[in-house]
Amino acid sequence: MENVAIHYQDLGRIEYKTAWDMQEQLLQSNLDIKKRNRDRELANSNEPIEITQNHFLMCEHDPVFTLGKSGHMENLLVNNEYLLSKGITFFKTNRGGDITFHGPEQIVGYPILDLERLKPDIVLYMRNLEEVIIRTIAEYGIVGERTQGETGVWIDKDIPHKARKICAMGVRTSRWITMHGFALNVNTDLSYFELIIPCGIQNKQVTSMERELGHTIDLHEVKQKIKHHFKDVFGVVIEGE
Repeated sequence: MENVAIHYQDLGRIEYKTAWDMQEQLLQSNLDIKKRNRDRELANSNEPIEITQNHFLMCEHDPVFTLGKSGHMENLLVNNEYLLSKGITFFKTNRGGDITFHGPEQIVGYPILDLERLKPDIVLYMRNLEEVIIRTIAEYGIVGERTQGETGVWIDKDIPHKARKICAMGVRTSRWITMHGFALNVNTDLSYFELIIPCGIQNKQVTSMERELGHTIDLHEVKQKIKHHFKDVFGVVIEGE
């Protein structure tokens, strides 16, 4: 595996659509590079091959519900008028998964990676994303787990009526370029999740680091730990702040 460089940006608090558009632009830029390389190969050109660029964006969003391409509208339990009255936006997205919430004090991570420069295996990619979060929350004494068939990071996954999700995940890939990613509840207002069936999974709860530990957590500190574990799990170099 080559020593791939990842360009990191902390976008701060940003509108969901603005971050989505940014991801689409970065993904399209890489797709354009791949197309030019393919055209050169077909033309037997001696021009040098271009290298795709890898990015890792982290941010917070204003309150928003997003529905994945395989999601079901019935998992949104309120109507549009209610959303407008509470200042909550809604988007149908092109990621995998069902419905989830993004909001303040939640760390959202968007890796735009060329898996052909890492390992072209989407299942491994998802397990690695989960591993980054599992290692991160372990530093705070929180035991995160995977559960079969339900992407993300869970706590007490095998205990009936106690299983709760702390990090949701949903991605899109095109020609092995990824976008979208994970949402880790740090000090997130969990009452928003009462307005949906999170990830379309009935009878399971949602939690946050704050709820598990009984006190607020420094968001910047958690981001630094995520970056550290992302670098180790994926075996990459992270550049930029």
